[in-house]
Parts: sequence; C-alpha cells; structure tokens
Amino acid sequence: MPPRSEEPRRDPTGSRRGSSRAGGGRGREPRSGEPGVGGISDARAYTPRGRTIREGGGRDEPPARTEQRRTPRSTRSGDPFRPALQVLDGGRAAPGARTGRRDGAPARGGVVRTVQARTPGTDELPPPRRRPATRTSRRPDRPAGRRGSRKPPKPPRLADPRRRMRLGTVLTLALFAVIGIRLVALQAVEAPAYADAGIQDRLRTVTLPAPRGAIYDRSGAALAHSVEARYVYADPTQIKDVAATARALSPLLGIPASKLAERMAPRKRPGGADSQFEYLARGVDIAQARKVMALELPGINTHRDERREVPGGDLAANLIGFTSQDMVGLEGLEARYDDLLAGVDGERTYEVGLGDLAAPIPGGYSETTKAKPGSSLQLTVDRDLQFMVQVILGRQMAQVQGSTGAAVVIEVATGEVLAQASHPTYNAAKPIPSEPTDRVDAATSFVVDPGSVHKAITFGAALQEGVITKDTTFPVPNSVVRGGYEFSDSHPADGRRMSLPGMMAYSSNVGTIAIAEQLGRDRLIDYQKRFGLGEPTGVGMPGEATGRLLPAEEWSESAYGSVPIGHSVDATPLQMAAAYATIANDGTYVQPHLVQEVIGPDGKRTKPEPPKTRSVLSPDTAAELRTILEAVTTVDDATGLAAAVPGYRIAGKTGTGWRLVDGQKQPGEVASFIGMAPAEKPRYVIAVFAHTPAGGGGDIAAPAFREMMQFTLRHYRVPPSSAAAPKFEVFPR
Repeated sequence: MPPRSEEPRRDPTGSRRGSSRAGGGRGREPRSGEPGVGGISDARAYTPRGRTIREGGGRDEPPARTEQRRTPRSTRSGDPFRPALQVLDGGRAAPGARTGRRDGAPARGGVVRTVQARTPGTDELPPPRRRPATRTSRRPDRPAGRRGSRKPPKPPRLADPRRRMRLGTVLTLALFAVIGIRLVALQAVEAPAYADAGIQDRLRTVTLPAPRGAIYDRSGAALAHSVEARYVYADPTQIKDVAATARALSPLLGIPASKLAERMAPRKRPGGADSQFEYLARGVDIAQARKVMALELPGINTHRDERREVPGGDLAANLIGFTSQDMVGLEGLEARYDDLLAGVDGERTYEVGLGDLAAPIPGGYSETTKAKPGSSLQLTVDRDLQFMVQVILGRQMAQVQGSTGAAVVIEVATGEVLAQASHPTYNAAKPIPSEPTDRVDAATSFVVDPGSVHKAITFGAALQEGVITKDTTFPVPNSVVRGGYEFSDSHPADGRRMSLPGMMAYSSNVGTIAIAEQLGRDRLIDYQKRFGLGEPTGVGMPGEATGRLLPAEEWSESAYGSVPIGHSVDATPLQMAAAYATIANDGTYVQPHLVQEVIGPDGKRTKPEPPKTRSVLSPDTAAELRTILEAVTTVDDATGLAAAVPGYRIAGKTGTGWRLVDGQKQPGEVASFIGMAPAEKPRYVIAVFAHTPAGGGGDIAAPAFREMMQFTLRHYRVPPSSAAAPKFEVFPR
C-alpha cells in the first residue's frame, strides 16, 4: 500500500519542516502522490520483521497517533551503527529523531516513514512529543508477551590494550621478584653451603714447621741446632714423564733415579683418591732447591723445611742423640726432651685453582696458624772437655778389639755432668749408617758388676757406723770361704795385720769381707741405697738403667762374701761416679744432671728443678775415706799407680767386674777406675769403665783416667796440690 502524502508543517519557529528524514534537501516538500522517501535516516527505521507504522486517514481525519514498532534492538540504549549512519547523513541526525531510540519501524514491503497528525484547522503539524532521552524501559503501549521482548545477546567486547599492558607488567614484575628472591636466598642463605661444598676441592694445607730448639753446651756453643732448608715434593697427578723427571732430579738431590721414579709413581690414598703429595727429599739446601725449581718440571715443587745440624759430628753424639727427617727426637736428649724442643707446628690453608691453574687464588680463602718455636736446652756439658774425653777414651779403647767403654766427668759441688762419653760412637749428623749398639749411651745403660770400686761404699758405711776407724788394723788371711765359694786376694797378706789404707791400696777382698761382716747385711744395703745404687740417677737420659741391689731375703751364704766387694750388685758407670762424688763432696749426695737451663722462644731462661741432695756421710768420715783412697795411687805396688797425676793428690779406686746383659754375665771383664782431684779438696770426679772381652781392661781404665783428669785440671786452671800425699803403712808393726 503506497504511503500517503503529507503536507509540510511548520515548527513553532515558523520554518518549514519536511518529513523526518535526515539526508534530503532542506525545505523541500514532497509532492502530491510522491512516495515519502526519507533517505538513509529513514532506512534506519527498517526492521527485519518488515512491520511499518500504521498511519491515520485523510487530512480531515483527526490526528492519528504515530505508531512505531520496536524491534529487539530498540530496547538498547544506543545503536552501534549510529555513528556511521550519522556520517552518511551528513553528520546530523534526522529531524524529529529521538536520541537513543529508533524513530519508527519499517512497513512491510515499504519505506519507513514517520506520520504525524495535523492540528485541526491549520496546515501545520503539531510538534512531536518528546520523551526523556534516558528512558530505556519498554514502551507502555507495547503488548506484554510479544516476540522481541527478550534482549538479544551482547556483542563480544573488544580487547582492552590497557588491561593487556597491566597484566604483562604484573607478570614481568612477579618474574623479577621470584628471581630476586632466589638470588637473595642463594647469596645470603644457601651461599655458605654451596661454598663449603666447592671449597673443599680447592683447599690446600701446608705445614709450617716450628723451628726446633737448639742444644747448647755450658758456654753457649751449639751442639745441635736447626737450619732452614727445603723439602722437594711431587704431585703424581701432574707429572707427565716420570722417568725423565727422575733423571733430571737425581743429580741435584743425590738420590738414584729409580728411587725417585718409585716415589713419583701414581698411587691411591687410603680413601681411594689420587695422591697429590709425595716427599722426594727432605732437608735440601736452599741453593739446591732453587736449582730444582729452575728446571720447571711439572708436578715438582719445594717448600720450607728444617734440617738438624750437629756441628761436632760425633761430639757428644751418644749424649745428644738425633732426630728423624720430620724433626722428631729418636735418641738421646733429642728424644728425652722432644716435647720441649719441638714446639708446635703451624699450618697455612689456602684456596688454589684447579688443573693448570693450581696456584693460590688472590683474595681467596686463606688462614694461617703461626708456628710456635721450640725451647732450647743449655747443658752442663763443656764442649772442649767433652771432645778431649772422647778422644782419650777412643784412643785407649782402640787397644782392645770389640771393647766398650764409658767415661763421666762430674763437678763435685754442683753434681753437673761436664762430660759423658761412650765408645763406640757415631756421627749424629748422619746416624743412619751406624749400628744401634754404637748409638747407646754407655754411661747410663752400661750395667756392670762394679767390682772393687764398690769397696769404698763398704768402707764408708763402716767408718760412718763406727765399726772401724781410720787407724783400724787386723790380720788378713790370704783367702776366706763363704757359702762354699773361696774369696782370695791378689796381694796376699799371709795373715799379717793390715791397715785400712793398705787393704784399699792392694784391694783386699778378705779384709773388706771382714769389715762387712762387722757392719752387717742390712746396714750395708742401707748405705748402698744412700749412695744412690739401685735406682736411676734421673740425669735426663732416656732409657737409663736402674741397676739392682740384692734384696736381703735373697742373700745366700756366698752373698756375704760377694756383695761387699762389688759382686751380685748391678750398677751403671754414672751411678758409681755419683757415689764417689758424694765422698768428694764431704759426704753429701748431689743428684747428677745434664740440663743447666731451659731457654724459651722469647729468650727467657728458666732453671730446672734443683737436684736432689741428701747426707750420706759426715764431713769427717768423708775426709778420712778420701785419705784412705789416696793410698791407691801412692803406695808402692798399689793397684792404681797408673792413675796418678803429677802435681796433684789423687784419691780413687780400681775395679774389676763383669758386664751383665739381661742379667747374664758376658765374656771378658770390666776394668774401671774412679777417682777425684785434688784429694785434699776435690773439685772433679772422673769414672772410666772399659769392657774388654779378651781381658786387659786394667791397662786401659787407669791410664785413661790420668789423661782425662790431667786435662780437666789444666782446662779449669786448678792449682796443684800444696801438700804432698800422706805416707801410708800397709803392714803396721
């Protein structure tokens, strides 16, 4: 049905208004019978349902209400296509169109046109009714329940770039936060654990040897001391050619190439790891070590070491002893005072690179514990006297094949040992080639039956107990039997009366046994102990023998004859020398000792504990006994004439005994002489013992004593005796 034409109308301002189209010419009126084409704006009124607005009758009919069917889209507050349509319409909305809603619905099969009723009696159309632009509810005249009341689904929302940006920023910041937290945890919390796990593979520990203390003589001359050296070591894991490396090092180290190659060979540690450290040489001179490093051999290095030097070679070697390559005392005073001399080693632990970069890492882990140097010993030994005593002893002992000897020099007033020599001896600077028996200190480990030198103890005890006096005489037979054993004299008295000096000069066994029987067994044992027998002197030597006294319950009938004359008694040369020093020191026993002072690393000097002393004899008894002993070196045909020193009064005694090893008597005999000078006021005691398997010891001990005492008195500038020795009568009338 063709649309009805409409007359133009005026708006209240008096302008002409055409139909409600937006794209036609302004002020143009549609002609009679011309379809009311409204342009693109009218096309917007089209609905898919094809419904149009019902229009009223003719001009004379009452105004009809404009009807417009809403489509499902008309319920929405805005038209998504409106901006584009406005552009096509020239950028303005059609007259009479309402904002936010459609103006009408298309008629079925026709063009949508807006129809408004005229006001009766006028040619103008009434102004359209306006509705609030904000009204979005369903029109009240729209029947409820009609199709189209359901809202269509909303179109998909376009992506918001700002949201994407925010989301990306949040994710990035979260990622950085996680990484940052992990880094903080690694660096601050877990770093020590990872560092400890890895640093163990890079740590190297090097020992810093503590300088070992020196051993000095009484004047401060070095008997043994340490000097700085180098040790050469190999890392078998880095050596490329073992044989070539060994050949290159052999001339410098003085070690056969075969031995070096064996030490360089790869090997496993107990834990299964490859060995990275093997000693090649110790105590190498610094100059030689520099030559080794100049070769630049892979896997060969040097480090600070110490070497023990003994300037005198064999001088006091049996006394001083020696150390191992690790500076551990093995013999003599080096072993006895090892803890004091050694000090405490330090160490340096540092971080090194691995592989070809096996060098300290600058700024890496490093910890150093400084070494604490050892203390030094200053001995009572006089180096010059020690040398001469050794020379004299060696020369005398060389007369008898396979002999063993010992010599001790003691200062009477102090108990200090001025010299202590042994034969045979060895070079303490190179101890390895020597025999173990050559390294023994005979003065403290040489256990003997002292023999007749023991008679001075028997005489001293009898004098002190008043059993005899210096003027005592009695008949002495040629022999006496005790326990089925016959004891005889080398100088028979034939039953004549003998004086005490005569018995001592001729070393009468029978006369001494008679005196001991008056003294008694128990008192004799008591004086043996007082004189220091049966226990070590504590002089300071390791492994000092204690000796042994025969207990009273073990005395047999023969013991009453053997013990007084020095048999069935075990003693060392030093013990017997200390007993004679007691007689020389007016009857006061002074413990013999070798250490004069201990010198700390800081130079502080400390005296050791004072030696033990005790009174054994009264001064008068000791003086009487010394006078009796002078007869040994002055009476005609006495046993000790070879020990006399011109210009000095000598008091002493010869002896002949046996050497005991594990309680067993050894072949041969032990000759001895112990004496003191000057006899009127003794200053020094010298004891000489010589074990000669083939005999002849009597021709060694006394002459050796004479030479040693003569040098000692001259060395210390002791003036000769002002008075001659007294005259003795052996067989008084």
